Amino acid sequence: MKYIVNTSHDPAFNVALEAYAFKELMDEEEIFILWINKPAIIIGRHQNAIEEINKEYTDKHGIQIVRRLSGGGAVYHDLNNLNYTIISAKSGEEGAFDFKTFSKPVIDTLAKMGVKADFTGRNDLEIDGKKFCGNAQAYYKGRMMHHGCLLFDVDMTVLGNALKVSKDKIESKGVKSVRARVTNILDELPEKMTVQEFSDALLSQMKETYPDMTEYKLSESELAAIKQSAAEQFGTWEWTFGKSPQYTISRAVRYPAGKISTYADVDQSLIKSVKLYGDFFGVKDAADIEKLLVGLRYDYQTVLAKLQTVTITDYFAGMTEEEVARAIVA
Repeated sequence: MKYIVNTSHDPAFNVALEAYAFKELMDEEEIFILWINKPAIIIGRHQNAIEEINKEYTDKHGIQIVRRLSGGGAVYHDLNNLNYTIISAKSGEEGAFDFKTFSKPVIDTLAKMGVKADFTGRNDLEIDGKKFCGNAQAYYKGRMMHHGCLLFDVDMTVLGNALKVSKDKIESKGVKSVRARVTNILDELPEKMTVQEFSDALLSQMKETYPDMTEYKLSESELAAIKQSAAEQFGTWEWTFGKSPQYTISRAVRYPAGKISTYADVDQSLIKSVKLYGDFFGVKDAADIEKLLVGLRYDYQTVLAKLQTVTITDYFAGMTEEEVARAIVA
């Protein structure tokens, strides 16, 4: 077994790193990685991004959105979460390095700190019935990648706001996240420590559990390939939002100058059709705006930029371009 030391906090790079280890380091039977992200939401491979996040909040607070290779639900990361990746070529064999196998070092690490944790259900880790680890899996050419997020000292307020369920009606075939009762590891520890100290303790426990484990050091060319993947795939709008399944959305917003109701068909996060209704006033037909929006990204800044190319008060008297854009896009 090999482990990779990763000190990057860039979400796109970190997802690209695990993808590289998963698909390119085929000669390594088992790989273990610990990593920490700056504030980000990591969504599952088959999820509708706009359905899982509070985009207005994430944009305002600089929270990055990245789509990973594996399925499952959306999770919030910050600098006080500890993430892990397990890659194994023994996924179908007896004694495979799966989540239940990995849970023992986590449980043992916490036990040494005076905390009793349990493996429950299919793949959950809990303390007193409260979940502290979310996880997901992907498969590729006989290899399994299992990764998850250990909640160490995440800001639960930000987590709740960033993953706030939209009040808009969204009909989508995307896989939806399941919210659970959660806890932070730090809140359960009798003696406080930093997330890095916990990470070091977990790695030490892994080395104790798997004494044959040695470090895999990425070469400069490998790091360059990972950076390229982060820039050209995992860090792009096309991957994160453009991979969303087709969906329809209806939303309504009321301003002092009137109400706008929006009905839009969106495919791969591009507006295919849109209708605008309401009790607003205008000297020109809003159908012109509807035609203007077709083909655009279903994204606030993109819609706003297009609306700024016309005199918006001709269509929506008393409203600003920002108000109309916010009425159209969540």
